[in-house]
Amino acid sequence: MNNLVLTSHGNFCTELKNTVEMIMGPQENIYTVPLLAEEGEQEFLAKFAKETSTLEEYIVFSDLLGGTPCNVLSKKLMTGATFELYAGMNLPMVISFINGTLVGEASDFVGEARENIVKVNEIIETDIFDEEDE
Repeated sequence: MNNLVLTSHGNFCTELKNTVEMIMGPQENIYTVPLLAEEGEQEFLAKFAKETSTLEEYIVFSDLLGGTPCNVLSKKLMTGATFELYAGMNLPMVISFINGTLVGEASDFVGEARENIVKVNEIIETDIFDEEDE
């Protein structure tokens, strides 16, 4: 499956796609559905339905577990919709998804998302101490 739908509060999903394209080039199989401040659940749901109406299969990444975009889509799943929904999206997760698609293999985008959350200070401190030992 190579269609990915990004959903978020505000334009986070749109800007995340723009950032991914800056790194990976144009991504025709990534779609965005932002929940804007002036919109409610129904408007968001209508945009989501329109954006996914031509897609046979897709995976959805959402910004925040418990947030409106994720909650609205969770309700769709509970009433019979069939797609995978992941919350907590980040840039490494999306890039991992794309890389998996490019090589035709399943990617561990959840693992990549987790592994890329690091405290850089600790890495720097470890490297400094390692260099002193040499």
